[in-house]
Amino acid sequence: MEKEIWVRADLPESKEDRKEMLINAIESGITAAIVRPEDFDFSSLGKIKLITAGDDIMIVDISSPKDQERAMSLAGKCSVVVLSSSDWTIIPLENLIAKFSGTGTRVFATASDTESAKLYLKTMEKGVDGIVVTVSDPDKLRSFADLFTRSSDVELSEVEVVNVKNIEMGDRVCVDTVSIMVPGEGMLIGSQANCLFLVQSESEDSGYVAPRPFRVNAGAVHAYIMAPEGKTRYLGELKSGEPVAIVNRDGSTRISSVGRCKIEARPMVLVEVADGKKRYTTILQNAETVKLVSPGGAVSVTDIKPGDKILAKIESGGRHFGMKIDETLREI
Repeated sequence: MEKEIWVRADLPESKEDRKEMLINAIESGITAAIVRPEDFDFSSLGKIKLITAGDDIMIVDISSPKDQERAMSLAGKCSVVVLSSSDWTIIPLENLIAKFSGTGTRVFATASDTESAKLYLKTMEKGVDGIVVTVSDPDKLRSFADLFTRSSDVELSEVEVVNVKNIEMGDRVCVDTVSIMVPGEGMLIGSQANCLFLVQSESEDSGYVAPRPFRVNAGAVHAYIMAPEGKTRYLGELKSGEPVAIVNRDGSTRISSVGRCKIEARPMVLVEVADGKKRYTTILQNAETVKLVSPGGAVSVTDIKPGDKILAKIESGGRHFGMKIDETLREI
């Protein structure tokens, strides 16, 4: 289950201040808020899940070992426990994460600043299941929401092009996102899951058509695309509203959503590269606007040639239903 971000919109004393907190949460992209029972009329403000604390959502303030014991006793007895503490050096969060693991109860931690939120999301590698933001200034909510539109950076390597050849017509996927990309940004695509090529967005003026900076002309339907949390999907199965990873040439990664996918029959080209140990391929549309990202820019598939260096994500092991597994796997 993906990690979530909630906001405590029940804390301000006045109803008008609570309303402003909720409006800012909606505008920041936060999709759930803890509210007072009398504030459910706020549901008309926008699409956001309104939650009240109670038997199934428990908020536990922790300031002593006794409070920790009370929190631990709730494991398996409710759907979510929200943990709040002013000093996690006294009550190690690791203890609580370990206790709730596998019980069916998700554990959230309150945070009033983004640095704490980032720490809680990574504690014991697994981290908490979600963050509940507690701030007095509604304008600060945007910075918390941005934590959930970022993804772990990826390591990109230079690979050398060894072969480029035209192949038969094929079904090509254009992925139109809900985000604007810049030159050097695109998506990781490849015919083998252990080598994903950085295919640039159509963010540069080609002289033939106007830029489409929201679009990546990604490749053939069979290809893998990197999704959030390092998972992979097949290009041909992407649907509107699903998350995808946008990657920059420096490896920084953010999350967007698919606006639409266009699958059309187009002439295709195979690009083969080597990293000194193995060879890998990807299949793209044979069009001037389709570019692979290089260390110093981007090169069109119509201009690319053996000896050129481009960027790709190389990894070992294989994939099972899009998840990385350690096994011997050969894809050719």
